[in-house]
Amino acid sequence: GSSHFGASYLDFWFKLTKTHHQPKPQSMMGRTVAVLMCFSLGMVFGEQRASIEANPIRKVVTMLQKMQARVQEEAKKEEALFEKFMCYCKTSGGDLEAAMKEATSKLGSLEAAIKSAKERKVQTEADLKEHMTSRAEAKQAMAAATAIREKEAAAFAAEKEEADTNLAALAKAITAIENGMAGGFLQTTAATSLRKFIMFKAELPDETREEVLSFLSGKVSEDYAPQSGQITGILKQMEEEMAKGLEEATTAETDAIKNYEALMTAKKKEVETLTAQIEEEQTRIGDLGVEIASMENDLEDTE
Repeated sequence: GSSHFGASYLDFWFKLTKTHHQPKPQSMMGRTVAVLMCFSLGMVFGEQRASIEANPIRKVVTMLQKMQARVQEEAKKEEALFEKFMCYCKTSGGDLEAAMKEATSKLGSLEAAIKSAKERKVQTEADLKEHMTSRAEAKQAMAAATAIREKEAAAFAAEKEEADTNLAALAKAITAIENGMAGGFLQTTAATSLRKFIMFKAELPDETREEVLSFLSGKVSEDYAPQSGQITGILKQMEEEMAKGLEEATTAETDAIKNYEALMTAKKKEVETLTAQIEEEQTRIGDLGVEIASMENDLEDTE
């Protein structure tokens, strides 16, 4: 390219000299110098043009060379890392295998422990339910026993009050009859109470009941006039039976009080024991729940 460009300049110069006269020696030297200068310029311009035309390819080649160098460098780094990894696998293979065996063993232990904890939690929940039911039943028994005791105590109090009133009236009646003062007694409130008792509650044969009521009412028949000693005997027998009944009722009341107190003591102890068991089971259930959750998390991490 550069020689072609220089030759074109020489052809142009020769054509120009042919159309003029023959030069002088001095001018020939100058022309020769000029020709050489033109040729040199042509060569320079030709090289610059070739350099310009080849520059894009050179850029691509340079870029590819840089990429190749970078790829080679990265390949060396990767190879170094691979060799390092292989070395680690060779040296750590035994530790990894041991760790895997340990993890497998741990998984089995955790699964068994979780199963056992869940079974204990279910059993504890069943025990808790049973104990809460038993405590509720004990409290209900205590409430029922208290209600019965209150009713029995009220009935005894009423019975005792009536028995005391009737016994007092009988005692007054017997004393009055024995002292020949029956007429004065019949006008008292004690005689009225005694008549009501004999009429409605006393356990007497009908004939005897009529005799006593006739005497206490002050109505004595001309055809039938029982002796005062006979009435006194009937009243004393009634007094004795009534006192005995009151004594039996008092004994029964005393026994009922003792039984009630014994029942309440036992039930209170039962409730206290059940309450302690319930609180312990509630705590145990909570602890088992936390333990199970922790083991399940550990199991998930191990897997």
